Amino acid sequence: MSAATIILILLAVFVVFLIAKGVRIIQQSEAMVIERFGKYRATLTAGFNIIIPVFDKPREIIFRFSRELPDGNKYVQFLKKERIDLRETVYDFPKQNVITKDNVMTEINALLYFQVMDPVKAMYEIENLPMAIEKLTQTTLRNVIGELDLDECLTSRDTINGKLRQILDEASHKWGVKVNRVELQDINPPRDIREAMEKQMRAERDRRAQIIDAEGSKRAAILQAEGVQQKQINEAEGQKQAQILEAEGDAQARIRRAEGEAEAIRKVTEAIRASNGDPTNYLIAMKYLETLQEMTSGKDNKVIYIPYEATGVLSSVGGIKDMLDAHKRVS
Repeated sequence: MSAATIILILLAVFVVFLIAKGVRIIQQSEAMVIERFGKYRATLTAGFNIIIPVFDKPREIIFRFSRELPDGNKYVQFLKKERIDLRETVYDFPKQNVITKDNVMTEINALLYFQVMDPVKAMYEIENLPMAIEKLTQTTLRNVIGELDLDECLTSRDTINGKLRQILDEASHKWGVKVNRVELQDINPPRDIREAMEKQMRAERDRRAQIIDAEGSKRAAILQAEGVQQKQINEAEGQKQAQILEAEGDAQARIRRAEGEAEAIRKVTEAIRASNGDPTNYLIAMKYLETLQEMTSGKDNKVIYIPYEATGVLSSVGGIKDMLDAHKRVS
């Protein structure tokens, strides 16, 4: 093999080396920090980029990867990468024990969603970004939970998430990281506390059921009493209207009878006066006869006592006959 061939081969290898080391194609939502002789030079963004091999070198960053094993356990691994992922990343932290304000040891599992906004700060402001975020999250979670009672921790997840996100976002801002949200996956109190809470919950449900049952019975009794009361009112109102109508009918009947009697008396009086008679004796005699008829109409009336003064009235009865006879003679 000639020297020229060897030179050509070396040149070809050198060109391949330059292309392999000098050409960098960055994917979308990725970045690469380039250093020249150990000093920051540039940040490569998505697309086609060229660097000078040997002089320029990518700076590696530590990233955290979590994998789930077949037995259900999670395996956390820290790896170095040349490319910085600018997409939102989720960290599933292992469960940790925290103490609440009322001294209850509680096991909590948290999720953290963050995004690298400034690759240069993420590279140079913190040595191990994933570890720093994890430890900061754990200590902040202990502080926030330590200010709340167990009941508040179980019912105020949104409040806890908001406080954690605000504190972590402020602390990680200098690292070029933005914490978008924090979620509490599980809050597991001790077993005896859970059993006590379940008993309390069952007792509370039983109490509310009894209250609802009592309120229903009370409402039913009230409605039943109101129904009876309304029924009695309606019946009394009906009886009242019936009595009023009956009284009005009786009054109308008496008025009609009185009018009829008045008309009859008027005609009799005119007839008696036409025959030059006295209508007073006639009227007294008729009333006496009516009263006598009522006195003798009963079943048990066996003996009738006629007062002495009644004989004068009876004599007027005969006078009626005389008046009628005289009227016939005149006519």
